[in-house]
Amino acid sequence: MSSSPVRVYAARLVGLPIFDPQGDQVGKVRDVVAAVRSETSQPRVLGLVGEVFGRRRIFVPMTRVTNIDAGQVYTTGLLNMRRFEQRTTETLVIGQMLDRTVTIPGSGVTGTVYDVAMEQARNRDWVLSRVAVQEPGKGLRRRGQTHVVEWRDVEGLTRRDEAQGATHLVHALNEMKPADAANMIHELPPERRSAVVSALDDERLADVLEELPEEDQVEILSHLEEERAADVLEEMSPDDAADLIAELPPETATALLDLMEPEEAEDVRRLMSYVQDTAGAMMTPEPVILGPDATVADALAHVRNPDLTPSLASQVYVCRQPLETPTGKFLGVGHIQRLLREMPSSLVAGALDDGSETLRPEMTIDEVAAHLATYNLVAAPVVDEAGHLLGAVTVDDLLDHMLPEGWRDRSLGRRSQQLRSQREVGGG
Repeated sequence: MSSSPVRVYAARLVGLPIFDPQGDQVGKVRDVVAAVRSETSQPRVLGLVGEVFGRRRIFVPMTRVTNIDAGQVYTTGLLNMRRFEQRTTETLVIGQMLDRTVTIPGSGVTGTVYDVAMEQARNRDWVLSRVAVQEPGKGLRRRGQTHVVEWRDVEGLTRRDEAQGATHLVHALNEMKPADAANMIHELPPERRSAVVSALDDERLADVLEELPEEDQVEILSHLEEERAADVLEEMSPDDAADLIAELPPETATALLDLMEPEEAEDVRRLMSYVQDTAGAMMTPEPVILGPDATVADALAHVRNPDLTPSLASQVYVCRQPLETPTGKFLGVGHIQRLLREMPSSLVAGALDDGSETLRPEMTIDEVAAHLATYNLVAAPVVDEAGHLLGAVTVDDLLDHMLPEGWRDRSLGRRSQQLRSQREVGGG
């Protein structure tokens, strides 16, 4: 390998882009795979777990890694696109070693692993060389003292029979986008996944659940206490919560809806009342809604909310009171592209697109798709016969319902099959 650093910490590799020799990004680093056989000999690093297009996790042998530098990983470009399946002889450094309780016999320190360093040995193999350990916090100190020691100076790295925390893995997950965090949680062993789910806060867990396949959503929610499950559902987008609750046994669904805050539960019940795959069932009941006296400056301030998806932030919906769905009379849509050309002090109501057709809640998925395609829209209002705004269907909502079931786990297409190589535990 050329110009490789002496030492690389695994947690800092997560999320780094993986490039081919032409400089094209082929994926991202998600974990490090090692063969851990004892606590005295440094484990050999077998390769990296890479996430390629389509959120498929593949194995990248270290013999295919040509360079690791600040912020990027380079490969030979010949990668096997088969889905990564962990072998019993392999250990995932991020997924399975972080938060493991260990002891440093020389000093008597006991703490948890928060990172592991790898470096090249003289024979050019990569090995796990050092372990970063954090002691429990004492008194008012929020964080305990940290130690970085040689692999051989730590005990407890090979034990698998003790309960394992999730503090440091959760920290790593919180740094990822929800979709990336969901993919990592999906691949964790069941007991590790349970620990991580317990440690995530409700809002973050809700974000991750929205990105997981339905079977994972149902499994995770069914293992939560009912009170917490209801709290997590409240944090989810109402349309996503409605889709998830619809997959639960009827008695469980009823119990959770009864535990949710009345306003949140009402939104979900209303969405569940529509026929599946109609505009009413797909819509988001919480678009950006403004009154007729709102200014352009008000509209721009609302769409700056970082929690909004790009499609929801593309336009605002102007209605008469009340401004919660179902609203008063729907007056029209204010497209942000047009509002950017208006004076900030002018009224949004003076720059509305009030002539375009709206969606009806009973419209089918094909009719919704045709509407968005015909008018080149990324979102459209859903209005009832009385002229009340019920919500908005975004292109995100449409794709979630149009893609085939299990699309999150589908294999890559033709491009993936063109790349080839052989995964080798022993290298090359």
